[in-house]
Amino acid sequence: MNPLRTRRSALKTLGWAALPAAGTTVPAATAAAAGERRPRPSVALDWYDTTAAAVAAAGAATQITNSRTWAIGWLAAARATREVPPGVDRHAFQDAALATAVHDSLAALLPSRAQELDAALRATLDRLPDGPATSQGEAAGARQARLVLASREGDGLDPASVNTPFTVPPAAPGVWQPTPPGYAPAAQYGNRSARPFLLDSPARYRLPAPPALDSARYRADLAEVRAYGAVDSTVRTPSQTETATFWFGSSLTLYTEPLRIALARAPRSTAAQAELVALFHIACVDTQIATSDSKYAHLRWRPVTAIRTGVIDPDPVWTPLHVTPAHPDYPSGHSSFAGAAETVLTALTGPRTAPFELTSPTAPGVTRTYTAWSRLSQDNVDARVYSGIHTRSADDAGLVLGRQVAAHALRNAARLSLSRP
Repeated sequence: MNPLRTRRSALKTLGWAALPAAGTTVPAATAAAAGERRPRPSVALDWYDTTAAAVAAAGAATQITNSRTWAIGWLAAARATREVPPGVDRHAFQDAALATAVHDSLAALLPSRAQELDAALRATLDRLPDGPATSQGEAAGARQARLVLASREGDGLDPASVNTPFTVPPAAPGVWQPTPPGYAPAAQYGNRSARPFLLDSPARYRLPAPPALDSARYRADLAEVRAYGAVDSTVRTPSQTETATFWFGSSLTLYTEPLRIALARAPRSTAAQAELVALFHIACVDTQIATSDSKYAHLRWRPVTAIRTGVIDPDPVWTPLHVTPAHPDYPSGHSSFAGAAETVLTALTGPRTAPFELTSPTAPGVTRTYTAWSRLSQDNVDARVYSGIHTRSADDAGLVLGRQVAAHALRNAARLSLSRP
């Protein structure tokens, strides 16, 4: 018996035919692209929404692990959709290949979502014609999922490896220490030992040292965050407070919708759509690895420690607007993620798009409108200062690092059997 037919028959027996298509699993994301006119149903968008829903429901507590899940599934899809054999319907082949590659990857990485993923695959396959194009597409997707999953085994991006224990050095001026109120142990130390997708070394773009403690730049940084980042700041405006709160959440979550907007609006082939998503998340994984490398190489203290215990006008009760994350200041991870995202989106879709609305889980009821990917980056930079959790030097350095790592990913995409569309 044909094993591919067996797969499709097994899905049919699960009784999912009456369920809606996979794209309906994330109402907010689907609604954001309302009015987008497509000549045929977009399997790429359906599976984008399915990936977002699966990661949100069953993903890991560590952001980089979830970025890895996205990267694996969509790298498999990008490879599979380029394997179109001669003489078959390209659309049917690529749709089947993409759906199967993402399905099989997610089912392996998020087994608790197997039922929902099977339903989504069934919805896609039901729309495709029986025949060699669909069957061969399924085979290509399954094969590439197996290959990519195998290639990433033991890459050090599981939650336990990501949060490898770190021995805090003795307290000294400028040196990171656990921060109030929880004084949690250092997080993400293990990222710097993980295996990147395209960087030859986590230290490939290690940043130079942050501004010296006796420099004018450091004094200006500290004065700015002291004034604008305090919980009881008298100079931070309501709009600046909103910016801080809006961008306080997970970068992966906050950039899910902008990437979907780019995917929906770019007039691209299915293979190029898959490459866009794959390269975005590959660049973001490598950027998070590089960020942790620089953070733990320089071990710069956080503003709350500097202001409370430093020699420049110490204030032992100063408190930031938002709770400080448990890792060093320099560089900002939010800014490095933003820099990587901006670079990939700009390179593959252009620097601007028609206005789109964005919401944030950390700022309920607030909607912001954007037209340029760089504006998201600038808001990230400002937000971490207004939150009181980063100096501007750390934010600016993060943008530089993210842009460098993403540019590296784009230049070296061929190493993953991808090409820049």
